[in-house]
Amino acid sequence: MRYQKATEVLPCELVELIQKYIDGGYVYIPRKQENKKNWGEGTSIKEELDSRNEEIYQKYQEGFSVRQLAGMYYLSEKSIHRILLLKRQENEI
Repeated sequence: MRYQKATEVLPCELVELIQKYIDGGYVYIPRKQENKKNWGEGTSIKEELDSRNEEIYQKYQEGFSVRQLAGMYYLSEKSIHRILLLKRQENEI
């Protein structure tokens, strides 16, 4: 998302009305409900994170410690524990 100058996209009357409420400030205009996207929907980040998490789980199975994995992936030990728990649960299903 990028900023757009209100005077370039809105009618002058509307800009003046908005200025009565917030003069020179920033206003966030949310998307319409039917246009909203889920997190990561526009990119491949979900697949990349799932691949990374699977790799972490496999390395743990091979004998790497939680501390080693945290250092290798620049994550906290708590995050590694969370990933391992989720992967164990996925594999049980």
